[in-house]
Amino acid sequence: MKGFRNFLMQGDLIVIAVGLVIALAFSTLIKSFTDSIITPLVNAAEGGKGAAAGLGWTVNGQRILLGNFISAIVYFLIFMAVIYFVLVVPYRAYMKRKGTTVFGPPADTITCPQCLSDDLPVGALRCRHCGSPLLESSAAD
Repeated sequence: MKGFRNFLMQGDLIVIAVGLVIALAFSTLIKSFTDSIITPLVNAAEGGKGAAAGLGWTVNGQRILLGNFISAIVYFLIFMAVIYFVLVVPYRAYMKRKGTTVFGPPADTITCPQCLSDDLPVGALRCRHCGSPLLESSAAD
């Protein structure tokens, strides 16, 4: 069981799992948008007939189901809150006890005075994009 627990607590595995869950929830939101709004608009443009009950409006006999889309948005927000409080917060606390920071703020960066790239680490001596030397007085973003 200890080996299985260590496997599950690998940083990359948790990040991938959270990303996958967010992608699935976002996929549901997109599907609802297309099923409830885009498809009826396309059918209405083609002169289709039929309407369904619920919050929305009818265009050319096609019902735009605004209520279904609002439900999907609410579902998405609730689902993301659950993922955050059930997975991300406990995992972040666990990794903090181990001395590793995950899901934290990004590291400080500096801006190259030549090419204006703003993703350079604070201790960089040369710009990775244009190769120009960086002044030590470069201000952190």
